[in-house]
Amino acid sequence: MNEIWTEKYRPKTLDEVVGQNSVTDRLKGYVEAKNMPHLMFAGTPGTGKTTCALALARSMFGDSWRGNFIELNASDDRGIDVVRGKIKDFARTAPIEGAEFKIIFLDESDALTNDAQGALRRTMEKYSKTCRFILSCNYSSKIIDPIQSRCAVFRFRPVSNTEIQKVVDRIAAEENLDLGEGAVEALIYIARGDVRRAVNTLQTAASLGEQITPDTIAKVSGSANEDEITDILKSAMMGKFNDACNKLDNVMITYGLSGQDVIRQIHAEISKLGLPIESKVKLIDKTGEIEFRIIEGSNEKIQLEALLAYFALVGEKN
Repeated sequence: MNEIWTEKYRPKTLDEVVGQNSVTDRLKGYVEAKNMPHLMFAGTPGTGKTTCALALARSMFGDSWRGNFIELNASDDRGIDVVRGKIKDFARTAPIEGAEFKIIFLDESDALTNDAQGALRRTMEKYSKTCRFILSCNYSSKIIDPIQSRCAVFRFRPVSNTEIQKVVDRIAAEENLDLGEGAVEALIYIARGDVRRAVNTLQTAASLGEQITPDTIAKVSGSANEDEITDILKSAMMGKFNDACNKLDNVMITYGLSGQDVIRQIHAEISKLGLPIESKVKLIDKTGEIEFRIIEGSNEKIQLEALLAYFALVGEKN
């Protein structure tokens, strides 16, 4: 297990990318035309943005793709000097082995400062004949409008549970993993549309050298078992407030969770509770308020118990 599975099983072609058919179909058109504009890939982490950029370069340039493609992480080098140095130097050199242009892939480009983005806009204009840019970001709103208007924008949606299960099943078969009952469902619950998180969690769980169970996955992923969170909320709504607080303490200690970790899982479970819509709206509103208080520095234990108290009040009315 010396190899990182997210790299070992990374798709090499656009046809292998899962869960983004609408995106890959459009990218295949660029490959057939042997030409492309500047691109912007926007979406949540682990949905295939970097994979699509690499697969596009492989398909576009063939064996010479490494010489005509460079990947930079803008969160590491985010200042104007990088745009004027590394990026400009690569952009103004000619492509190799008969390629019409080169590709610069800027990962996490929403971390670039405004000054750097301003310089990048000019570079994109000046060297468009010899170089194309692919900007990857989680929040496209942080990219200045002049750059967005120069790019064809691709929106990456969270990968569906079915597609994540296919990836997990394939890796489990090739690595001869022993998946216990409910393990795949636990991975899907933790991933929440992020394939990378699912694969990394699976590899970490497999490194323990035993059957992979929901409990194993919960412990290595830094999140509680879904059933345990549901049990806490139901105990609170049934009026067993002290019992709910004790269960919450046990879960946080067992899995080493922070208040924000618990809040996120509680938020995900509210929609699954058998409550009227009006009650769910109130609970979500209160959950958001408690999360804000924790982020601002309030005591996690007090705030989480206050949230459970509110669940108890809502449960009493229902």
